[in-house]
Amino acid sequence: MSKERTIKSVAVVGAGAAGAITAAALKAENYFERIRVFERREAPGGTWIFDSDPKPDLEVQPGRLPPDVNPPLDIPEELPRITTPNRQERFAKTPIYNSLTTNVPDIAMCFSDVRFAYGPFPPHHIPRQYVESYFSHHKTDEFLSLNTTVEDITKLRPSSDNELERWRLTFRKYDPARHVDVWWEEVFDAVILANGHYSVPYVPYVEGLEPYIAKFPGRVMHSKYYRSPLPFAGQRVLVIGNSASGHDVTTELVSAARNPVYQSRRSKSRWDGDEPPAGIAWKPIVREYVPEDGSIIFEDGTSLNDIDVVIYCTGYKASFSFWNASTNGGPLWDYAANKLASTYLHTFFPQHRTLGIVGVPRTLTFRSFEYQAIALARLFSNRAAHPLPPLSDQARWEQERVAECRRKGTKFHDIPWESGETEEWLGELFRIAGLGTLRGEGRIPPPLTREVVWAIEHVRKYPEPGKGEGGDDGKGGNNDGDENKREDEANAAAEGRGRADGWVLVDKPRKDLLAFI
Repeated sequence: MSKERTIKSVAVVGAGAAGAITAAALKAENYFERIRVFERREAPGGTWIFDSDPKPDLEVQPGRLPPDVNPPLDIPEELPRITTPNRQERFAKTPIYNSLTTNVPDIAMCFSDVRFAYGPFPPHHIPRQYVESYFSHHKTDEFLSLNTTVEDITKLRPSSDNELERWRLTFRKYDPARHVDVWWEEVFDAVILANGHYSVPYVPYVEGLEPYIAKFPGRVMHSKYYRSPLPFAGQRVLVIGNSASGHDVTTELVSAARNPVYQSRRSKSRWDGDEPPAGIAWKPIVREYVPEDGSIIFEDGTSLNDIDVVIYCTGYKASFSFWNASTNGGPLWDYAANKLASTYLHTFFPQHRTLGIVGVPRTLTFRSFEYQAIALARLFSNRAAHPLPPLSDQARWEQERVAECRRKGTKFHDIPWESGETEEWLGELFRIAGLGTLRGEGRIPPPLTREVVWAIEHVRKYPEPGKGEGGDDGKGGNNDGDENKREDEANAAAEGRGRADGWVLVDKPRKDLLAFI
């Protein structure tokens, strides 16, 4: 960007982990005149904020996507304006359940300059506290506007070729003292989206599911509203899905629900053995629900007739209800392709030069956010070591990735570790960002050290088939530079020994090492 095309004000949408590192990266440039971080919750923390009471359980809407279930609000014609509080569901509560822990080793998950309080897989309150304190640590808490929802982002066209587009953002802030919503607008030179994608739950369409839900209200739920196995005591439960949440929920329910707990799986997960654990029975995917008699028929022709609760652990769909698609040239997310509608390196938008996004790819979470945030901060401050390639090259990157994912049967925004794609992607962001200035402005992307690589490839949250549990004192996992300890732990893994606190070591990388994210 030339000096005529300067960016001096940046809005960050979201104050979770992605927003925290983005604010820190922008501030480190010592270049921007105005940085604001807008967060709809009462505190920073994003998806790690714990809502102990997830009520009300929202209606399960099979097959319906965020544009239908989370539509934009009607904005007052004249702003600023004060209105009665919004009553439309905005999916602000988080999916955190009581026992949730992280599932990426802390050294590979946390930001490079501050470690988690402890690890390797701390409980959910640790990353939540970490995100909030990270704002204070970098004195970026002054940028925060809490209880503030971004309701509209509209692109303002430049008046000449020497100018960049700007953005008009419409905000709604709940004022608890007056019990009103306050609406207003602000204009920014650039916007970085850090709003996460674990808000709007998704339940796939299944034959008969909709009338089944109508016939048996409350029987079908999404895991977003699960907190503990206790409400399911003595009940017969069917869990749909075997990702990380499906695994955790199924395992927990064994302690309270009537055994066996049934788990419907499309395929075998990395941590599944040849036989289900005690108290669990595996079933194939559901083919049909029969509301007339309440039976559930599976793909293999078997059925269950006396299920009390069905819990869908089928994930979430990205939602950008604030994106003004009609003005901005089209939607931001392609739901048919399950990807950003147009993107380069999962971070930049070829059609919108002053728009960026942090946190979409499924990879190292916090640590990968850091590379994205720094690259965007360097680019927007006109200090990137390497400019983005021509638009034709960016389009070619996207087309080639789409073709590759179609050939492999993988998701566009999944970046696997074992194939080298994660390192290649981080390396591209590293190359764009480059070094800071001689006077110290700007963060430098962190190195991918031997310690980080070792943790990714050897430390597991879940025991794997053929790997034992129990063993040494369970105090390891945080000594980044202790080569002797790592060698001892690797030897222990080879002998089938694990950790007393539940996580295990493996002696060699396995396929899809980040599949649990």
